[in-house]
Amino acid sequence: MDLLTQGLLGAGMAQSGARRDELRLATGIGFFSGLLADIDILIQSENDPLLNIEFHRHFTHSLFFIPFGALIAAFLAWFFLRKRISFKRIYWFALLGYCLSGVLDALTSYGTHLLWPLGNTRIALNIISVVDPVFTLILLVAVILAFKKSNGMAARSGLLLVSVYLAFGWVQLQRAEVVSERLAMERGHRMERFLVKPTLGNLVLWRSVYLANGRLYIDAIRIGLFSGTRIYPGESIELFDPERDIGDLPAESVLAGDIERFIHFSDGWVALWTERMRQTEILIDVRYSNLPITVSPLWGIEMDASQPGQHAKYTVFRDASSETRKKFIALLMGQNMN
Repeated sequence: MDLLTQGLLGAGMAQSGARRDELRLATGIGFFSGLLADIDILIQSENDPLLNIEFHRHFTHSLFFIPFGALIAAFLAWFFLRKRISFKRIYWFALLGYCLSGVLDALTSYGTHLLWPLGNTRIALNIISVVDPVFTLILLVAVILAFKKSNGMAARSGLLLVSVYLAFGWVQLQRAEVVSERLAMERGHRMERFLVKPTLGNLVLWRSVYLANGRLYIDAIRIGLFSGTRIYPGESIELFDPERDIGDLPAESVLAGDIERFIHFSDGWVALWTERMRQTEILIDVRYSNLPITVSPLWGIEMDASQPGQHAKYTVFRDASSETRKKFIALLMGQNMN
């Protein structure tokens, strides 16, 4: 999730395992340790645009890296705190702060390499969005109360509440998946695979993508708390087929390698899309969009088949226009889209 939430979760975990007299120090150590896993975002290369997305939320988020990540955090904290608290206690708080960083990211729609090096699959359970203000607010209030009162009970209560919130997210996901499967059946589609994920900042509006007959079908599903379910039919796009779409590209070329890497990163949910402003063909990750009913992507790679020896260009598409925000809010509120 976002850095603030990761830090707050780390702080809350450390507070929950601290004595009253050391709780405030534990807060800082846990917050710092919760952030440290995301240091992999610094892994990037000017010569290889895909290196960053390939290694962000990678080995530093693995369950097997937790003891080492906590040790790094503890050594860094010990440099400043060695006269106030023992290294043993610093490591304990760092371990608590670090231990759920990867797990939390695995619960999101972006996912992480939680089981590296046993596997290279990015685990994304789609229970919660990468940014969720309700989840963050619960942690923030709990951490502040625990810090002010030097009482770990407030932190433990906050951790319990966010666990309940995650359980609610899981229930919402199951409900949305049932709707997605039923929708495909009503259309007469044989669903080959499907994905349902929460949209940004909520557990009410979900993006559904499923594959049938070589096409990806996109819909928004609103699972209301009290107002029932509503489906917003979306767009569809042809699934990318390497043999059909880039059959002439040398298999051992740099560009072919980048395409394969991007397909792996996107878990196969890729399609060719034309960027209308430049009439450029781009391989996009269909899982993500600014609106849950459109194909228009959040990111993709520009491919120039005439230069197979050159890396693909990684491109991010941000649409913060007022029109897009209004449409998203209308979907979130269950309003008609006319």
